[in-house]
Amino acid sequence: MTHDDARVYVLAGAKERGVAAEVLAEVGREITARSHQRKLEHLTQAVRGGLGVRVVVDGRVGYAYSEELTPQALDWMLREAIDNAGLQSETGGFIPPGQHVGRRDLVGESLRGSLEAKVQMAIGFESTIREDPRVKQVLYASYAEREWEVTIASTEGADGSYRRGVAGMMASMVMQDGTSRKQSFDDDWATAVAALEPGRTALEFTERTGRLLGARPLRTGRYRAYLAPKAAAAILAAFAPMWNGKNVAERKSPLAGRLGEPIASSLVTLVDDPLLPEGLASRPVDAEGTPARRTVLVEGGVLRSYLTNSESARTLGMENTGHAWRTYRGILWVAPSNLFIRPGPGAPLSEGVVIAEVMGVHAGTNAVTGEFSLQALGLWVEDGKIAYPVENFAVAGNILTLLKEITALGPALEWEYGGRIAYGSPMIEVRELSFAGA
Repeated sequence: MTHDDARVYVLAGAKERGVAAEVLAEVGREITARSHQRKLEHLTQAVRGGLGVRVVVDGRVGYAYSEELTPQALDWMLREAIDNAGLQSETGGFIPPGQHVGRRDLVGESLRGSLEAKVQMAIGFESTIREDPRVKQVLYASYAEREWEVTIASTEGADGSYRRGVAGMMASMVMQDGTSRKQSFDDDWATAVAALEPGRTALEFTERTGRLLGARPLRTGRYRAYLAPKAAAAILAAFAPMWNGKNVAERKSPLAGRLGEPIASSLVTLVDDPLLPEGLASRPVDAEGTPARRTVLVEGGVLRSYLTNSESARTLGMENTGHAWRTYRGILWVAPSNLFIRPGPGAPLSEGVVIAEVMGVHAGTNAVTGEFSLQALGLWVEDGKIAYPVENFAVAGNILTLLKEITALGPALEWEYGGRIAYGSPMIEVRELSFAGA
């Protein structure tokens, strides 16, 4: 039975039982070619998928999934979801009215190419990394490809599907200069194989790690800070749950009840755009089949919206922004797609600390309170120039205070890809942050 056949079968079964149901089917394909010592070390090719159902029985919600698409397995899945709903105490759940939105192919021919060519990309990528004499070890250098097709349908009229995919280069290396030694991980993703430039990417990776060699301890103090785009995007990812409408409704966000208030510098505009051309996480619909749309969360420093699915929108009395998220194995949630801080005219260096890398982001951040304390590596800036690298320090504060203290934004976005969600940021200048160092 195909996924389309399974979807029709499960929805028909739900209607026979008088149960409102929503089906989400996924088929994912991946390739990873890992090079070591300029030879192919490991090649992974896999196809995975399944079908998950969400049902509502007397306002109670139940979930189940199956990776086997036989009638027996699908019947069991539907019964299991209905039984799970009966175990819930909360009522008020519902499957929203839907519409037919058709099928969108956001991949086309962009991931086409021979497997041998992709293997050679990985090998050439590692070779270029090793050309830098400071590289003492390449733990791995890989070409990776991820593609998935998602179908959403419900008894309430939702019907749509899309195909999405990305390709990327990933590496972990150890670099050394004298007694100074640094290990790093870096990656770079695009929506087409042809958009990847392994040679350029390898040089960028070694430059980003190499510039941190020979670092000096940073003295404790308050300094002007420049968040490098990748570091800023990682922090944005950690605090994205603050805009989650479910968290807001449950008062688990410091943004609850603050729509229309200034929460950031007037320079800051924060946008989630699932329709972004060439966006790493673009999608035409969300996990409930709601058509995607661009949502401005912060405009000129003012909080304008949260991200919602049908349930959290109803709870908050807001329009649904179309940000329902789940996999076939998971429960309904809220998540962004391509979330980014809009670039500005520029953030020229003057004096302070460039925060080049942050570590332990999820352990060192609290999206309920907005507090953070992060170990970091950076660069000391004097007279508008990078003077030397710095290390052995932590940067701490509150994300809302940081947002209000932004004084300049760089002109170019860089993206962090988190697996179906992408976070983008330019260079960010912050008037002052607290650094705990030597």
